[in-house]
Order: sequence, then C-alpha cells, then structure tokens
Amino acid sequence: MTRDELVRDTRQLIDEGDRLAANPSHAALKVWLQLTDDLLKRAWGSMDRYHLAWLSVGRPSASVRGRAMTDEEEAAYVREVATAKTAVLRMSVEALTRHGMPFVGETRGGAA
Repeated sequence: MTRDELVRDTRQLIDEGDRLAANPSHAALKVWLQLTDDLLKRAWGSMDRYHLAWLSVGRPSASVRGRAMTDEEEAAYVREVATAKTAVLRMSVEALTRHGMPFVGETRGGAA
C-alpha cells in the first residue's frame, strides 16, 4: 500500500465516521468499525488490549447493563464511538501527511 492510498482510504473512513455521527446507525457502525480496524492494523500493526483500553474506543461512557439501550441511548453510543474512532483516524492522517511517519508495509508512492 502506498502512502497516497492509505491517506485516501483513511480520509474516506473519516468521512463515513462523520456521517455516522450525524446519522447514527448501529448496524453501519459495526461494519465501519471493522473497516477502520482492518485499515489501522494494515497501516500501523496490531493493537494490543492496552492500546485499545487507552483509546477507550467502543466503550460507552455511560454503560447500560442488563437491558437493551433505548433508541436515544443507542444513537448517543454510535455518535460517541464514531467521534472517538474518527479522531484516531484523523491522527493517523496527520502522522502520515504532516509528520511523514513510516507505516507497516509501506510501498513507494507519492506523498499526500
């Protein structure tokens, strides 16, 4: 994967994260999270549980236990997760474009 491809793909996922935050869908969130996880793993390598806990991505701040979330709670959860994960993606693009950080499996290609 080239740097340009990674930046392009990451920006597409950022756009989708912004759409999810604006129009929450739990089903779409699940698909989007898998796509973001796959992209970040290809670019930066596997994240261990410590990193995931540190990011707190995918953990609602006000946990609902023992019952289904209401529609409002689910929408708030989707917004919270999409916003947090989109911030991670934005940091990834910043690392690539502004700081020129190397990434796993980088192949020669233009700069973004």
